[in-house]
Amino acid sequence: MSATLHVKKPGWITRRLFNPAIAFLTRRGLSIWGSRVLAVRGRKSGEWRTTPVNLLTVDGRQYLVAPRGHVQWTHNMRAAGGGRLLLGKSVQDFTAEEVPDEQKPELLRAYLKRWKAEVGAFFNGVGPDSSEDDLRRIAPDHPVFRVTVTGV
Repeated sequence: MSATLHVKKPGWITRRLFNPAIAFLTRRGLSIWGSRVLAVRGRKSGEWRTTPVNLLTVDGRQYLVAPRGHVQWTHNMRAAGGGRLLLGKSVQDFTAEEVPDEQKPELLRAYLKRWKAEVGAFFNGVGPDSSEDDLRRIAPDHPVFRVTVTGV
């Protein structure tokens, strides 16, 4: 079964109210629980595409997790190999390396501990207290990228 079958599209409230509000605040320098605006070049157009994301830090390393699955920004990230994280006027260029499924459970658990109230519905009942087996089961459905900042 293709992982793209598991994509959860954001609802109207998320698309029209929540994401624009978080992006608005983040663009003005106010991070909401680690929020950033991700800018990544489109794999077909080459134009910058933006979306609000939650930047996860675990053991001093930074990660981007795709709660809704294999969506446009994840496809673009694979093609571009990196992008920019925006917070107000601060711009951080970065490279991105996709994390293998077997390394994701710890990262998914940490992500859900921090943002379950916001994104828990996209994880099919799996939460921060779920078993390692459950986290391994959903790992292929949620791309995770290790972010390495290359410029400020």
